[in-house]
Amino acid sequence: MHFTRYVSAVLKDFDAQDLRVEIKSDLPMASGLGSSAAIVVATTAALSQHLGLGLSKKEIAERSHRIEKSVQHGMGSPMDTALASFGGYLQVSRDILPLNLPELEMIVGYTKQPHDTRSEVAKVQSMRSRYPDLVGPIFQAIGAITSRAVPLIREQRLASLGELMNVNHGLLEALGVGTRELCELVYAARGAGQALGAKLTGAGGGGCMIALPAPGGSTALITALKQARGLAFPVKVGCEGVRLESDLG
Repeated sequence: MHFTRYVSAVLKDFDAQDLRVEIKSDLPMASGLGSSAAIVVATTAALSQHLGLGLSKKEIAERSHRIEKSVQHGMGSPMDTALASFGGYLQVSRDILPLNLPELEMIVGYTKQPHDTRSEVAKVQSMRSRYPDLVGPIFQAIGAITSRAVPLIREQRLASLGELMNVNHGLLEALGVGTRELCELVYAARGAGQALGAKLTGAGGGGCMIALPAPGGSTALITALKQARGLAFPVKVGCEGVRLESDLG
């Protein structure tokens, strides 16, 4: 299965033997929701406790990133493993900077089509090498959207945040990572009249989109996404990171 490679890589990294690892997850795999990072972080944190290593969350994040990157042949980003470790909101560049922002509710729509992060990243890299003068400004615009989103979340200016989500989706489409199924869910969410914004999430090429619901609009959004042949469910953004729920003995 998808997660077996990641669990095996963690066990190998710790030189851990004669252990049984059981994964329970409600997240669809290979869908752009960071499930592989969550599995690596959870397994790393559990082994740290079991082996008495006492790794900090920063150490768990860094070690998990290295492990995930090795499985993905150098394609792993530090963002997902950092978020799975620390929780909340983070600004990830050379360092990990926690941001004090309120939680948000989002609605996830899953196309039921898994994606291949490696191939999507390679596709964008190829386009960037062929058209640097065109693709470079798109990346700059995406970075500007990220910077603008922080004060909007802090000040709960959600209508403006939704507008930026819509712009971001258009930029990702321009990079070629959108699909018909993703767009159908994005426009189903917007067409329901209860989404302040909607965009694809993750590397694209399948997987999931997210929608920011208007106040009281979550149920209508979930219904609209299901009617568009998607799997839909609510999530909280900015919540707790990895934690140990019981002693492994």
